[in-house]
Amino acid sequence: MVTIGMNYKVIPGKEGVFETAFRNVIKAMAGIAGHTATRMCRDIDDPQSYVILSDWSDRAAFEGFIGSDAFRAVANWGKEQILAGRPSHNYYEH
Repeated sequence: MVTIGMNYKVIPGKEGVFETAFRNVIKAMAGIAGHTATRMCRDIDDPQSYVILSDWSDRAAFEGFIGSDAFRAVANWGKEQILAGRPSHNYYEH
């Protein structure tokens, strides 16, 4: 089992747009082989910073999802000009 921490910095004023967009990503994860659960957390002290914590059977299952057409269909950050920078991912095993 792995948890992926996906760290995002959002352009000020775009927080609601990001949250709506990421809810669509979470919906796209539903039913994907290897996906267990995902939750979105917003930094209390820095409201433009988010971490998405996503539980998967293994890293390969997650990487398969982010390389899929299903992910590309809902992850249009650049087109929407939502992110203030490139996201980073951290992998944790348990």
